[in-house]
Amino acid sequence: MSARASAPGGLALVESLVNTLDLETGADRLDTPESRVRLGLAPDDDLAAVRELRESLRATLLAHAGHAPHGPVTPLGALLAAAPLIVAVSAEDGSAVLRPATDPAPLVARVAAAVAEALTADTWQRLKACEAPDCHWAYYDRSPAGRGRWCSMQVCGARAKMRRYRAK
Repeated sequence: MSARASAPGGLALVESLVNTLDLETGADRLDTPESRVRLGLAPDDDLAAVRELRESLRATLLAHAGHAPHGPVTPLGALLAAAPLIVAVSAEDGSAVLRPATDPAPLVARVAAAVAEALTADTWQRLKACEAPDCHWAYYDRSPAGRGRWCSMQVCGARAKMRRYRAK
């Protein structure tokens, strides 16, 4: 929906997963094999579990933006608790990262690693979901104050401002 740049690092995976469902049209890109391959899903992956993860992420991103979830979801922490991660330490510079324990890593482990990376980089709270009830598109808030509300000022922001103007 939006023309914003992708979220940095591993958060691009989270953003891509949340944005597989267009709430306005109901189109779900998880229904296409091409989109599932782009997310690194195996043909036998449980799509119901992937959708559950997607909606838990969306609810968390809405919370980052100060909004209530759009419906009941499984808490994200409960889903990520099942993700096997290990601490990988670089021999060259001693840097450490959390990464999935298995290869190929299940989606939930890759999401957990992305969240851990974002926590250490202090970027997790800037990945949000659009305030517009018919959108909730994930976006990375690059505004200086971190107070962005819409995925696109030109689309969702303009619609909200026009609704407020007409209400006056």
